[in-house]
Amino acid sequence: MDLSLLKKKLDGLQQKSSPKEKTDYSKIYWSPKVGKQQIRIVPSAFNKSNPFMELKIYYGITNKVMISPINFGEKDPIALFAAKLRGEYNKENFVLAKKLDPKARIFVPVIVRGEEDLGVRLWQFGKQVYEELLSLATDEEIGDYTDIVNGRDITVETVGPESTGTPYNKSSVRVKLKTSPLSENKAQVESWLAEQPNPTDSFKKYTFDEMKSALEKWLSPGDEAEEGDIIDEANDSFEDETPVSKLPWEEESETQPKKQANYSLNTTKVKQSKGDQFNALFEDKD
Repeated sequence: MDLSLLKKKLDGLQQKSSPKEKTDYSKIYWSPKVGKQQIRIVPSAFNKSNPFMELKIYYGITNKVMISPINFGEKDPIALFAAKLRGEYNKENFVLAKKLDPKARIFVPVIVRGEEDLGVRLWQFGKQVYEELLSLATDEEIGDYTDIVNGRDITVETVGPESTGTPYNKSSVRVKLKTSPLSENKAQVESWLAEQPNPTDSFKKYTFDEMKSALEKWLSPGDEAEEGDIIDEANDSFEDETPVSKLPWEEESETQPKKQANYSLNTTKVKQSKGDQFNALFEDKD
């Protein structure tokens, strides 16, 4: 035996891997605090015509959130499964399909006044705030509040659980009447327009088979978690509510859909195992 070669192999096996550096999401996302804060929505570096990026995201399929492959123009096994459930015209299946629908989250690049040194960060929210911001943009007296020369700052007012009656904060928006430049510093403006986090980069992208496996486990709550279960490093709460004292990407989903004991799809009268029945639903995935 070549003892020197074996020693080298042993050293390699015993060498501790360096710990994975955790992502500091506070440098990527901005989350409103209780009170009033002033922000400026900036033009997107990824879509000059629209600063808002809408993403479809799943909550509760695993203990973390998963981004839908639909966002990348790819097939989504969870969406395909939900469509098949709806195709059965069965009330139980329809209810289950609705629970499986992804939630829409909107991401927009912002500069927070007083925190300009942190650069552009992403603000994510749900339907209500989105509608408010779209209404302001389509108001002829307001117009393009993202304009770098004659745009407008926006006041975000957030109230806590004592006002919402829930464990969550809630935000609303109001546009400033006076127009103003994004910044008097040209170099700073150019940097803000070019250096922006991409919302899709905050989520791990899973394969068709990985998401199919996650769905199968969700449909079989009696099965224990095994090595290789899918998790994600980013998370958020529903709509425009944020858990108190918790950043939205740090928390596990607190509003998970209730797990189903089984599912009903009478695709065949031939007796099959549960795994065979489930896999048969995806035979036409290609």
